[in-house]
Amino acid sequence: MSLRVLLIDDHTLFRVGLEGLLAHRNIEIIASIGEGREGLRCAEELKPDVVLLDMRMPDIDGIGVLKKLRESGFKNPIVMLTTSTEERDLVESLRNGAQGYLLKDMEPDELVLALRDIVAGKTVVAPDLAPVLAKVVQGDGSLAEEPSPFDDLTPRESEILNLLAEGQSNKVIARNLGISDGTVKLHVKAILRKLGVHSRVEAAVIAVEQGMRSNGTREGAA
Repeated sequence: MSLRVLLIDDHTLFRVGLEGLLAHRNIEIIASIGEGREGLRCAEELKPDVVLLDMRMPDIDGIGVLKKLRESGFKNPIVMLTTSTEERDLVESLRNGAQGYLLKDMEPDELVLALRDIVAGKTVVAPDLAPVLAKVVQGDGSLAEEPSPFDDLTPRESEILNLLAEGQSNKVIARNLGISDGTVKLHVKAILRKLGVHSRVEAAVIAVEQGMRSNGTREGAA
């Protein structure tokens, strides 16, 4: 069975070389695109069997293209073909709907086998990355939840961070919670350390960005 592949990669030499290698193995590159936006348009227009996608690109990166394709309703397999062995890239790709994460230094025949497995419904990750994947996969085979920056906060610290995000001063927070200014200062210091930021403004921004206030993370507050 001939596979129709859309290749999106900003390295011209790599695209040309891969096109030649795959043509000899009954895999047709129906379009070879050097940037993400054009790749999105082609995927919609050409409906390839598989999209092969580079991770690092100048206009929209691979994860951005992956997300946009899935949001637009593109259902066929999308495979990251990259040099990145970063755990974060692998996890983010799989979490956003990639059905393969392959490395550019693999043998052409291995790539062909992987693509055929992926089209048959399997999720394929480069063998070199199996230990990385094992670290983030739970017993039931699903990906572990992305850790929240707030996981280490105590209920009281979460409550104070909520109030910071609402723009309250230490004095007002102390009065609202019936504790001293000094205690609030100690809690704020601990919050900054745990979130890895240097100011209460940064902490408040993170809380708002992560939707902490709307999630009502105030359970267990005394």
